[in-house]
Amino acid sequence: MNFLLVTIQLALRVLRRNPLRAGLTMLGIIIGVGAVVAMVSLGQGASASVQAQIASLGTNVLIVIPGATTVSGVRSGLGGASTLTVEDAREIERKVDGVSGVTYGTRAVLQVVHEHQNWSTVVLGVTSEFPDIRDWPMAQGSFFTQSDEDAAAKVAVIGKTAADNLFERGEEIVGAQVRIKNVPLRIIGVLTPKGQSLLGQDQDDVIIIPFSTAERKVLGTQFLGTVGIIMVATATSERLREVVPEIKALLRTRHRLQVSDEDDFTVRTMEDIAATMAGASRTMLMMLMSIASISLVVGGIGIMNILLVSVTERTREIGVRMAVGAKRRHILLQFLIEATILSTIGGIIGILAGIAGAHLVTTVAGWPTIISVQAVMIAFLFSVSVGIFFGLYPANKASRLKPIEALRYE
Repeated sequence: MNFLLVTIQLALRVLRRNPLRAGLTMLGIIIGVGAVVAMVSLGQGASASVQAQIASLGTNVLIVIPGATTVSGVRSGLGGASTLTVEDAREIERKVDGVSGVTYGTRAVLQVVHEHQNWSTVVLGVTSEFPDIRDWPMAQGSFFTQSDEDAAAKVAVIGKTAADNLFERGEEIVGAQVRIKNVPLRIIGVLTPKGQSLLGQDQDDVIIIPFSTAERKVLGTQFLGTVGIIMVATATSERLREVVPEIKALLRTRHRLQVSDEDDFTVRTMEDIAATMAGASRTMLMMLMSIASISLVVGGIGIMNILLVSVTERTREIGVRMAVGAKRRHILLQFLIEATILSTIGGIIGILAGIAGAHLVTTVAGWPTIISVQAVMIAFLFSVSVGIFFGLYPANKASRLKPIEALRYE
């Protein structure tokens, strides 16, 4: 134990002789470890953000949108044709077991005017079941009712972003009037903030009106009763997968599709969307981790080069130590400890730099980051392993020097 402590002290003394060289040697390790910690933190934060967005959309919700269709030889893309109707939504609610609620709607991006303010936002026409299915409570006021929908009432519910851009701070929102396409609408409620969607869209930049009002008075439609989206909720998230084939079979029957015909609609669950987003994030994270790992390897090569130079510079010192009784293992251990100290200090500084970088990204760019203790430990152990691996060759070379030849070295 005393020998080990003396060897560590000697290694630290040698490194203090050339602090600049030691710092430059550690630079590759610092960059590599820092990059690994920062990248994993970003990846963990992105994953947590996706999970939160899934929760905001509803884990037991699926959506049905118009699919690709071919008419007279002309193929339209996803959502390119109105293939879904109000009656489709009602039949799903009536005939598919396990469905706890259905809403449908249409959307458009329109200019909204309030007094001297105007703002371009998403206008959604939906049914009164929408807030329950989306689990979207009210911050102020109330959502419109079935009677408002039956009467095509000129009422609206507004999201926080749209409200912030149309109303002055402190101005009363509930009860105020806005105009869309010169149609006056009375604001009866303000939605609680939801944040960004999985696609990066601001969910709060929205004004919601009854579907009947949208269809007859505001947005209009080419064919009455057509919808742009159907949202289906199940009692539990486990039941979600089971109802998908039933909904597809029902819609194919209603749309009179033959066995050889493609679906003219698309059914998507929040899990499908999340899996796609998570897969893209995982691919990007692995690519960045590979780049960071290259930095660690480069840092290890730097340690090996410096130690080889150090062996050459200290050949006579090694010869003297061997002449007074030092064994091969003692010389080997000395240089191996020097390499390990370099990589350890570099790893610690790299961890601190990675954590600081992650916090900086959160502060400047607003991206969520989560510091992973497991990633920190793995990055640190990997940096130490790199030091030992790349320090082994110079240490072995030093330990194999012959005392007589080493003493004669000039």
